[in-house]
Amino acid sequence: MRTCATTLLLASLGAATAVAQTPEQPPATTLPQVEVVGSSPLIGAGIDRNTVPAQTHVLDSGDLRREGTPNLVNSLNQQVSGVTSDSASGNPYQPTLLYHGFAASALQGTPQGLAVYINGVRFNQPFGDTVDWDLIPDNAIDRINLEGSNPVFGLNALGGSVNVQMKNGFTWQGAESSVSGGSFGQIQGDFQYGKQAGDVSTYVAGSVLHQNGWRDLQSSDLQNIFGDVGWRSQRAELHLNITAAHSVLNGPGSSPIQLLAAAQSAQFTAPNRINNQYAAVSLSGNVDVSETTSIQALVYYRYFLQRVTNGNAPNDTPCNNGSGLLCSDSGFSTSLGGAFIPDFLNGVTQYGELDDQTTNTNAYGISAQVTNTNELFGLPNHFVAGMSFDGAQTTFSAVSFVGGLSPLDRVFGGPAVVIDEPDVNSPVRVGISNASYGAYVADTLSITQRFALTLSGRFNVALVDLHDQNGGDLTGNHSYTHFNPAAGVTYQFTPWLTAYAGYAVANRAPTPAELSCAGPTNSCSLANFFVGDPDLQQVVSHTVEGGVRGSFAAFEGGRLSYNLALFRSNLDDDIAFINSPTQGRAFFANIGQTRRQGLDIGVQLKTEHWFAYVGYTHIDATFQSGFIEAAGSNPAADADGNIAVRKGNRLPGIPANQVKFGGGYRVTDKWTINASAIFASSAFLFGDEANLNPPLSPYFTLNLATTYQLTENVQLFAWAQNITNAHYDTFGTFSPTSTVFIAQAPGATNPRSLSPAAPIGGFGGVRVTF
Repeated sequence: MRTCATTLLLASLGAATAVAQTPEQPPATTLPQVEVVGSSPLIGAGIDRNTVPAQTHVLDSGDLRREGTPNLVNSLNQQVSGVTSDSASGNPYQPTLLYHGFAASALQGTPQGLAVYINGVRFNQPFGDTVDWDLIPDNAIDRINLEGSNPVFGLNALGGSVNVQMKNGFTWQGAESSVSGGSFGQIQGDFQYGKQAGDVSTYVAGSVLHQNGWRDLQSSDLQNIFGDVGWRSQRAELHLNITAAHSVLNGPGSSPIQLLAAAQSAQFTAPNRINNQYAAVSLSGNVDVSETTSIQALVYYRYFLQRVTNGNAPNDTPCNNGSGLLCSDSGFSTSLGGAFIPDFLNGVTQYGELDDQTTNTNAYGISAQVTNTNELFGLPNHFVAGMSFDGAQTTFSAVSFVGGLSPLDRVFGGPAVVIDEPDVNSPVRVGISNASYGAYVADTLSITQRFALTLSGRFNVALVDLHDQNGGDLTGNHSYTHFNPAAGVTYQFTPWLTAYAGYAVANRAPTPAELSCAGPTNSCSLANFFVGDPDLQQVVSHTVEGGVRGSFAAFEGGRLSYNLALFRSNLDDDIAFINSPTQGRAFFANIGQTRRQGLDIGVQLKTEHWFAYVGYTHIDATFQSGFIEAAGSNPAADADGNIAVRKGNRLPGIPANQVKFGGGYRVTDKWTINASAIFASSAFLFGDEANLNPPLSPYFTLNLATTYQLTENVQLFAWAQNITNAHYDTFGTFSPTSTVFIAQAPGATNPRSLSPAAPIGGFGGVRVTF
């Protein structure tokens, strides 16, 4: 059957090799290397990678654990050109992944531009399209496909898609366990087990991790488990997947530079904790109706509960009028029932704010497609057509408290008084209903053996309904529709040179979080989105991409692969989280056009003993429309407290240039060593969209890893990160230092706030197979 094209391909190559080893048979013809990638999120509709008119990157399970224990985001960041990563939260397991300047992040308020799928199930959370990387069991990943913009992958595929395929008992058999640990109080345990018995397979994998962290109040606790039960016959394959995960992540976030100068590990305000609980079940199948037609289908359910607790600088402080009350920018501070809040700390300690939010989501969906490889006009053809539905019911609640901050470490403490200030900061509870419908087609016609034409398109419908359960003004209904076409060509000049060019349109609908925080008078904090319900326009991207790729035998036993890609994505009605005139608040707004364009170059060499790669990326990410926003804590404000963003200003957080290189060497049959390095140029701070302040400094970081096969069943492994102990920052913004007393840096006035990367760290472990 064709449910796993890669398996059949390997089987056919193995058969060819066996024939070649038989003396009576003529020499076998060397077949060109063919790699299959998914033509849609559903597993089972693979297509020759050389016919895809877009940039594609593939990592397998070996790539993921080349430098220690498997890590999806770190592996993409270290090995794939065009990928960058930052850590706004300061927690290593809550990163933001960027590809060509488009983000997939766990943090609310980050405009999301990548679609992420796990075994065909959409993984972007319905509330804010966020991606919680900590919930994915990395050791159970079989393969990752990272692809440029393709409308078939649905909403959020503005800059591309991350399509993750998990292991199962047909693709992985045996038993394996590992224990590792090292710097920052890290200890981790992983296991996986897979078995095939005739037509039935089972697979289960799990992981437990604890890390104290190297910064104040930084810690991580993760537990997850993944299971797969499969069945297949000559014409059909069926899989039941179950995932459960729990994590508690404490991230210190960014800290003012004068505080970091006094103590590099210091946090600004606390607590900053995210508690995630997740469960998912899916049933997927693939049936070969005939030799050329198959049907893929999927049904799933996901449960997600997230609790966020953030300690922040105060918006409510003692009035200066002798009233003995607290005041905010809107006047006297009020609590429930409109009661004025007295100055209850009486100067004993400074005030702070605690923002609590809870997101409870039940998500579900179904999708089905048909794949056909009948000839068209007498020519080879690959056709896919499908439909999908993704729905969710979410309850979101948020409340803010005013109370005291401890003098030394600025941790929020009691007493805590609820803040209820209409149009500024009120407790909320809202019910949200999401429904997304999609219908798509994709056809690749091989006009000649070398020339292929691909046409595709998807029609998206997104419905977002909000119901205010506190009787406020949050209730509203929103609907968005858009048709996204795409077209591209590939031409194989030689077996080692393929050129491609393509054009694609994609869209993303505003999220419930964005819709309910969409105006200067309806501003919010990241922990309390809901204060109004104006409309936003959907974001539409137009991407043009072209390049060349290929591989060839550079010398006996060695193979060289390369790629070169040029890309440009223009976005209409892009959405940004911009500062509000109210200090510490912001709102979502359509800001006109933005652009991300650039160049990717990558070369990879593999031999029997060597593996090496080098990649370079240039990204020119700019605003193409001007706008005015409040400066917030940005010190470059004009006389009116604003900054003016002009056409051509760079988007924050995206380095213009990045170089990656690394490789590995098999010293002996038992011992291997690996290394990877990243150089990234400067990037502007978030909150400095007008590029008025110095950017983050460029940085260089180097990692090393090694494995030693002690026995047939026991492997020792170790890795070291940032071995030069470079001091650098991956994220920057501005903090209201003037409103919080910093004991370690009295009189601090510089609002520049950075998230420092981890210092040198060493780790090691043992892996046992059975």
